[in-house]
Amino acid sequence: MIAIESVRTIETRGGNVRYVVRDTDGNQYTTFREAIGDRAAELEGHRVRIEYHEEQRGQYKNVYLDKVESLPGKTAASEGFDTDPEEAAWRTAVDAAPWLLGESDPHAKTSPEELYETLKPFKDKVAEDIKESDDDCR
Repeated sequence: MIAIESVRTIETRGGNVRYVVRDTDGNQYTTFREAIGDRAAELEGHRVRIEYHEEQRGQYKNVYLDKVESLPGKTAASEGFDTDPEEAAWRTAVDAAPWLLGESDPHAKTSPEELYETLKPFKDKVAEDIKESDDDCR
């Protein structure tokens, strides 16, 4: 069973939007098609069937998402996937760290204390939003 864990949007240097979709197995798929990316975002946390293709470009293998469709039944959370808002919020904060820290030098060192002080308020807001969202669904 595959479920969508997260969908991120990244603006490319050329001004296009790239959607990066990660499933609960840790696999990552990319699409530049807005309809597919938006559909994936709608189905975040749900069981899905996906279609994709791979392209080898030099030493890199790109995995492109071609289609996402919902599977009938339960959500990933109701089937025992990550349901702890705090854990999900920390994962989101860590994924967002490069943007939150605003480091222009990718090799710059950030102290653990500074990193924590920067990420914790963001994590708290995300966890609160998840909990509110869960309450709205009940």
